[in-house]
Amino acid sequence: GAAAALPARTPDAAGAEAANALRGVVVTASRALSAQTGVAQAITVLDRAEIEASQAILLPDLLIRTPGVTLSRNGGPGGVTALRIRGAESDQTVVVIDGVKLTDAAAPGGGYNFANLLTGDAARVEVLRGAQSTLWGSQAIGGVIHVVSTAPTQTLQGDLTAETGSDRTAYVRGGLGGRTERLLWRLGAGYYTTDGVSAYERGVEDDGFQHTLVNGRLEYALAEGVALDLRGTWSYGRVQVDGFPAPAFSFADTAEYGVTDELIGYAGLKVDLLDGRLRNRLAVSRTEVERESLNPLRAVSTTFRSEAETDRYEYQGAFAITEAWQAVFGLEREETAIATASPSTFAPNPVPQTAAARLDSAYLQLQGEAWPGLSLTAGLRGDDHQTFGGKALGQLALAWTPNAGATVLRASFGQGFKAPSLYQLYSEYGNLGLEPEEADAWDVGVSQQLLDGAATVSATWFQRETTNQIDYVSCFSVPGDPLCGIPGGGTRFGYYANVARTQAHGVELEGEARTGPFRFQANYTWTDARNEAAGSPNRGNQLARRPEHQGYLAATWQVAAGGSATLAVRHLGAAFDNAANTSRLQARTLVDLRAAWPLAEGVEGFGRVENLFDDRAPSTAGYGEVGRAAFVGVRARF
Repeated sequence: GAAAALPARTPDAAGAEAANALRGVVVTASRALSAQTGVAQAITVLDRAEIEASQAILLPDLLIRTPGVTLSRNGGPGGVTALRIRGAESDQTVVVIDGVKLTDAAAPGGGYNFANLLTGDAARVEVLRGAQSTLWGSQAIGGVIHVVSTAPTQTLQGDLTAETGSDRTAYVRGGLGGRTERLLWRLGAGYYTTDGVSAYERGVEDDGFQHTLVNGRLEYALAEGVALDLRGTWSYGRVQVDGFPAPAFSFADTAEYGVTDELIGYAGLKVDLLDGRLRNRLAVSRTEVERESLNPLRAVSTTFRSEAETDRYEYQGAFAITEAWQAVFGLEREETAIATASPSTFAPNPVPQTAAARLDSAYLQLQGEAWPGLSLTAGLRGDDHQTFGGKALGQLALAWTPNAGATVLRASFGQGFKAPSLYQLYSEYGNLGLEPEEADAWDVGVSQQLLDGAATVSATWFQRETTNQIDYVSCFSVPGDPLCGIPGGGTRFGYYANVARTQAHGVELEGEARTGPFRFQANYTWTDARNEAAGSPNRGNQLARRPEHQGYLAATWQVAAGGSATLAVRHLGAAFDNAANTSRLQARTLVDLRAAWPLAEGVEGFGRVENLFDDRAPSTAGYGEVGRAAFVGVRARF
């Protein structure tokens, strides 16, 4: 057959690298290439230039500079990291890398620990805010974070980054790949190590973190419009933690540590039909996460271990109905399985607790231009879970550009849901009567270009109501509760139930301007996230670790010789650390200085000072925070 150009066009995020070179094009909102001005949902796009300019190693440290995103971490780098969008729970956010959803099915809420997510080989990051379950399924109540890895554009090209700095930190990352008429390939690897700080706020010994990442991809055009897509990622993280040593059982320095081993595999076949009007993808992916907690000072060093496996089978199509209208549709099956165990001196080799579940889904979304300047999006999804049964939800949105894109008015309504995790259903605290968490979310926004496009400002109002939220119920607080009984006699400590109801609303403001060699970026978010559970003693209280006010400001000076210098300020308002609102977290202001300068053709030096004024107010009570730190490095492209 005729030689095939690579890659074959793809209908979803797995081929999002096609958008890397196209400004104003996004993928996550519709799982297909779409002009950003026609997307009604609130979305922030960070390209490779912005990722490199940020000098962020950990992806959460990059994401918290965007509107509506907050973070709490148990100690320094590697500590359990919760990332929340618009006040939603951390496990209500979907994380996607090259179209593969990342989950840890053995985690209590089934969410992803952001501690092991590095910027690594990312060429593009899209942050989609608001309930997005119509296309992205379970967990997409707060939003979706989609990471697109680098794709080569030349026959052979590579890059290398290395840096070192405070707390005996070192980071090295490299990649090599190429593209020919039929073949695209890339291999990447990275290693990060730091002594960090004590996880315990008053500790005296540092708790370090090491992370290793290897990733690869290969696409091969089998024929015109037909391509095979293979991807794989392996990561390994080791983090030291502090716990509760016997006999005092008080939080203090300990020798404990945890390891996380993650493996992601993806195989897809992309087929274009009808002269490219119908784009199809068949894919299978597998995610394996193994976690282990260890204390080397105990006779039985392993205190907890878990294994989680998630297999996903997908068909997705995108059909260009007309030049103005597109349909995206698909079928998915997700199969999850876990095994957990908590060894002890009394039971050094316990029989693991196991559980498995299946979730089948179908979705359809239509997007197009109803008349010049007005884009409409409508979607519907159906899910069938083997335990809780069926669930249907929808989405409706519009974007209006009355003056060729200088002004964009947006409004959207979306529903989200989150299936109960395997742990919540089948563990010793499980409840087979659980229903999925549900959310209705609205937002309305406007963006405006000023000064002939030299400046852009935007404002978005959002609101979300979440019902059936799953929370832990203590059996000591509800005497005689029939769900506390254990078959054969006895009482358990507690169980999970659909008892929580939350509401969040707020405003996101953004601005960007360029004048001469200067660029200014700013955003501010006001979030009011509260407990609205009927009968709860905490009803009306602010949700824990959600600051009401947060803002980010960056001023960059682009030097004529090719270098740059940036002053960045991030402010987090005060928040509460607990549901009762009795433990208060202080406001925090972080000032960073960053610079980059050319050393030779294709070679750049860079450096930064983080937390210039050494603000150590914790994001989680009782845990340490990294203070002032300085780093210097070099990156090269060839």
